[in-house]
Amino acid sequence: MSVQRNEEAVSRFVERFAAQLTEAGMQRMASRVFAQLLASDGGAMTSAELGEALRISPAAVSGAVSYLTQVNMVSREREPGSRRDRYVLHNELWYETFTRRDQALTLFEKTLREGAASLGTHSPAGARVAETAAFFEFLQHELHGLMDRWRDHRATLDLP
Repeated sequence: MSVQRNEEAVSRFVERFAAQLTEAGMQRMASRVFAQLLASDGGAMTSAELGEALRISPAAVSGAVSYLTQVNMVSREREPGSRRDRYVLHNELWYETFTRRDQALTLFEKTLREGAASLGTHSPAGARVAETAAFFEFLQHELHGLMDRWRDHRATLDLP
């Protein structure tokens, strides 16, 4: 059964979510491209389709896709039998994104612990840096449990 989409409502959603992503720190054009891919039924679009849907230039699409592939939010795939690329959202996108954040947290924590030792853990700066390292360690531990609970919860949802 085919569901009729209200393209104007879809466009409003894309722009609203993109604005929220931008406010949270993502590049504006990357936010728009990501939100458009998320709103597409197939989770994949060509550069031309993205440009048309968002009314942006091929250069803007290219820059946004470059950023999104760099942060592993989308991947580039060749359309079978074509020279055109299509840009695809990763499966379990949010899970993978937060898992990669875990790797960054590990690196931050290590650097912060070294910094605290260099500053002297009893100095005001050293204590502040040590507390920041402890925060990242705590966050990382909680993130592992959270991701495990998400996998369990996702299995209970009626999702394709």
